[in-house]
Amino acid sequence: MQSALDQALREARRAGAVRVHEIRLRVGVLSGVVPEALQFAFEALTDGTPAQGATLAIDTVAARFWCAPCGREFVSANFYSECPDCGTPSNELRAGRELELKSMEVDHV
Repeated sequence: MQSALDQALREARRAGAVRVHEIRLRVGVLSGVVPEALQFAFEALTDGTPAQGATLAIDTVAARFWCAPCGREFVSANFYSECPDCGTPSNELRAGRELELKSMEVDHV
């Protein structure tokens, strides 16, 4: 959370913002990040910063895998995933491990 907050505050300063109202993160279901822990850390880390009192919004990203024989992506909830069409195991994760800053809402005044 510290890294994401640092990035958000840098971008806010670069844009000339004086206050951050919302920070929106994209968090993959297989990232190992617990949203409640992120929220707790966010509240503790924003104290005394331009993001104090801001809202943390989390957009969950589903785990998407690639099936080479079928030539398509499919969604699964775990790291060991089989294609629902052909049953072939896939180890090619295309999405689901993200932890990235998506957007922010700021004030410039």
